[in-house]
Amino acid sequence: MDSDFGIPRELSDLQKQHLFLTNSSYSMNNNNNNNNNNNNNNNNAASFVNCMQSIKTHSYCFSDLDSNSNISKHMPDMVGIVFCGRQSPGGHNVVWGLYEALKAHNQNNVLLGFLGGSEGLFAKKTLEITDDVLATYKNQGGYDLLGRTKDQIRTTEQVNAAKTTCTDLKLDGLIIIGGVTSNTDAAQLAETFAEAKCPTKVVGVPVTLNGDLRNQFVETNVGFDTICKVNSQLVSNMCTDALSAEKYYYFIRLMGRKASHVALECTLQSHPNLVVLGEEVAASKLTLFDITKQICDAVQSRAELDKNHGVILLPEGLIENIPEIYALLKVLLHPESDNSAQLSQIETEKLLACLVEAEMNKRQKEGTYKGKKFNAICHFFGYQARGSLPSKFDCDYAYAMMTVKRWSQNPGATSIGKPAIHPASVDLKGKAYDLLRQNASRFLLEDIYRNPGPLQFDGPGADSKAVTLCVEDQDYMGRIKELQEYLDKIRTIVKPGCPQDVLKAALSVMASVTEVLSVMSNGSASF
Repeated sequence: MDSDFGIPRELSDLQKQHLFLTNSSYSMNNNNNNNNNNNNNNNNAASFVNCMQSIKTHSYCFSDLDSNSNISKHMPDMVGIVFCGRQSPGGHNVVWGLYEALKAHNQNNVLLGFLGGSEGLFAKKTLEITDDVLATYKNQGGYDLLGRTKDQIRTTEQVNAAKTTCTDLKLDGLIIIGGVTSNTDAAQLAETFAEAKCPTKVVGVPVTLNGDLRNQFVETNVGFDTICKVNSQLVSNMCTDALSAEKYYYFIRLMGRKASHVALECTLQSHPNLVVLGEEVAASKLTLFDITKQICDAVQSRAELDKNHGVILLPEGLIENIPEIYALLKVLLHPESDNSAQLSQIETEKLLACLVEAEMNKRQKEGTYKGKKFNAICHFFGYQARGSLPSKFDCDYAYAMMTVKRWSQNPGATSIGKPAIHPASVDLKGKAYDLLRQNASRFLLEDIYRNPGPLQFDGPGADSKAVTLCVEDQDYMGRIKELQEYLDKIRTIVKPGCPQDVLKAALSVMASVTEVLSVMSNGSASF
């Protein structure tokens, strides 16, 4: 019921402590932040804003909502925010960060939360966000502050309903929180509003557990860090159990939609014996028989070392890359809001466990397999993590994303037609996948299980980041910061009073660098 949204929570002692976790130095009025980890998260937030400007020519980050020359600086802003995607840890901090940023700029600014997701947006069901409303939701998991329904704003009727709501409520901005589907809808909605001369500016915020809304500017999504840490502990617990009993194979399917980012990250954190990535299956055009054989061969290799146990991870998107069965399953299952199959309802782990058991029994009868009888236990870690308390990283990242300093839209931007945002799959040429391949044999044959432990908010594991985030060479804003540091060093060296030869060397080098960068920049602009 709508009356349940936004009511004060009854919090445990840990939740109460978690309320005060986020560093207040992210405030728009505070430029001093000495915490390196928080600075990195702020850079991630700035990267996101820069990226969204390049994707949506008529979309803006929050700080642009008040910068339109047609709006008086003294007039308060009215901003709406809605949860459109599946719940993911950190979503509440996006609301909190936006609220703090709005109030820091003008105490009369108003933030309206739409109750019940996009359905609430269409029906104009709102809750004004206040300090009292936020009091028990800061740094907390779930989306129960506002709730959510369908993650779709796509049909003509839906778009018109959203436009009517924004017009009637006189919204200066609309913030849409979600994943790939929701951000695509946000991009298209922004273009539609611009064409219709609707003054409401639209912002999409990447909050998704799948980790598939990324590129060179957006290094990670809010929620991915938490999901992987929680699931990695669960996987590690299964590894320890398998090693203790020495008679079970655990087949574990992990949520993540089509991309295998969650499965890859959990593998690098917990070191299970085998992971079958959907991207590998697609690239090698593997059939169901091929995958079954791969797992059976792994089981047999371990049995030869007197190891009759193990843990195998499967991404839920694996089934989409097995053509002989996916087409049938898509017909039989009710589709998601983006018309894809409901992958969470396809029990791939049970299918493969059954096929592997049949093949191992066959090999045992033929005498080619001499290990113990194969026993499989199946699990689906799908919903256990997405309502978790967000990690420190996700708390900081989500909050900082909405309070980052101003990023302006390109004044010369023109319409790009109908924009679309595509999910990013695991890069089979990337450093994270290469790290997996380097360790695959050891993971398979040696029980080097690793347990990262429970989600921590203080202590040695609190500031740890996703392995894939650390190893991938995607730190765009980090490199910008590094460049700025070099430029600052030059300013301290080359200044009035410096030797002539130092000045001449600096001029020569800077002239060469500027010429090279100009050529490269012009070349990139032509594509």
